[in-house]
Amino acid sequence: MKIGIDISQLAYERTGVANYLTRLVEALAKVDKTNEYILFYSSLRRPVPRLSIKNPKFRIKAYKFPPTFLERLWNKFHRFPIESFIGDIDVFITSDWVEPPSKKAKKATILYDLISYKYPSETHPRIVDVQKRKIFWAKKETDLFLAISESSKKDAIEILDISENKIKVIYPGV
Repeated sequence: MKIGIDISQLAYERTGVANYLTRLVEALAKVDKTNEYILFYSSLRRPVPRLSIKNPKFRIKAYKFPPTFLERLWNKFHRFPIESFIGDIDVFITSDWVEPPSKKAKKATILYDLISYKYPSETHPRIVDVQKRKIFWAKKETDLFLAISESSKKDAIEILDISENKIKVIYPGV
């Protein structure tokens, strides 16, 4: 199976999202010797992050697009499937910022928290708008949501009205 993962949020080192993604990808590289992984990375100015991966089945496809470009392309206009950038895949895992369309790939979306929904007045308006556009598409197209905690899962059920059977919890550090 070919699995794509958006690791673009690794550009923002030492954040909870970057830490979670780093640990997830590194853990998968240690235990999965069967599947092929294509890690999508895009940042205009930040270099490709260093990951502790010694698995030849993992490779990075890096682009120099600014986050605002991809946010508009995928969250706002919802054009150009992820396969246009990384080739054919069976599954694509999205992270925190963008929700690209896919041609045929099943999609999984990581849910970290719903702060922009729970406390919009305490969140920058741009972040609220981006998160709402991303979640709009995720709710329509995602086959499985990966929550980082039972609390995030509960919020997704109550606030986003996502069915409990579409959400699995994968704790940080696993």
